[in-house]
Amino acid sequence: MSTQHAAPWWHGLWRRITTLPWLKAAGNAAFLVLFFRAYLAIQRHPQFEVTQIPATAIDRWIGFQPWALALYLSLWVYTALPVALQPDLRRLVRYSLHICALCLFGLAVFWLWPTSVSESVGQRAAGGMFAALHAVDEAGNACPSLHVATAVFSFFWLRAMLIDMSAPRWLRLANFCWCIGICYSTLAVKQHLVIDVLAGAALGLVGAWWSLRSASRADASMQ
Repeated sequence: MSTQHAAPWWHGLWRRITTLPWLKAAGNAAFLVLFFRAYLAIQRHPQFEVTQIPATAIDRWIGFQPWALALYLSLWVYTALPVALQPDLRRLVRYSLHICALCLFGLAVFWLWPTSVSESVGQRAAGGMFAALHAVDEAGNACPSLHVATAVFSFFWLRAMLIDMSAPRWLRLANFCWCIGICYSTLAVKQHLVIDVLAGAALGLVGAWWSLRSASRADASMQ
């Protein structure tokens, strides 16, 4: 009698990464270009009165922390991972539609209810990489924080895929810590306030629940 052993988890990981890599990379890049064009247009040309988001005691307690900029910018790597780990074209297209729906909802909120933290955020650095960041991404389009929403959305998708691949617990813990770090960094670099973060986390959580539930049902119907 022969005994069959399941392939190590990293085999599945590598197989996913090497599936449609150029399409995934090109699609992710195109999405970011289109998203930022819309995001910045809404930010710089608000159609309604801009609401100032108030600071909380936690915002005043968390001072400006330049070291957190690396974590803040790492979002663009983090959100690319669920794209890179999609196992086939059908699931890649489905995931792309779900993340687009999340971002379109956020952009619609920004258009209908423009917000800013510029008068509440506190002191921020004005030089170096922060000058470039503030020139591109001002303190508008604040609530809900799409930085946090997409991080939370990506966390739950990565969690589901890591479980599906039987990835080790340390990798799932790293996923959790990275997401928390990104969310904290939005406060530490003074791009967002606690209210923005909570609203963004709620949006990401609802979006992830809906999309994963929809994906599970679709996969079940294919079997």
